[in-house]
Amino acid sequence: MKQNRLLERIALNPKVMVGKPVIRGTRLTVEYILNLLAHGATFEEILQEYNGLVPEDLQACLLFAAQSLQSIVFMPLAMEVEMEMA
Repeated sequence: MKQNRLLERIALNPKVMVGKPVIRGTRLTVEYILNLLAHGATFEEILQEYNGLVPEDLQACLLFAAQSLQSIVFMPLAMEVEMEMA
């Protein structure tokens, strides 16, 4: 599925979940889905738990997060900088 079609599955509405990005037609935030995945939940487990979701919804969350991070510059933590200097 093309990127634009995937991203259409994500909605931003200030009246839904305080404007956090959600899977369209749900109150499931992208943040919540990413947290589930980060803690080891599989696509299959999430899809079984939340009827109505399809794999493309979860892919859209990952794509949204990836694109959101594209323009962010990360700076090393002070501790890491100190370790490199030693």
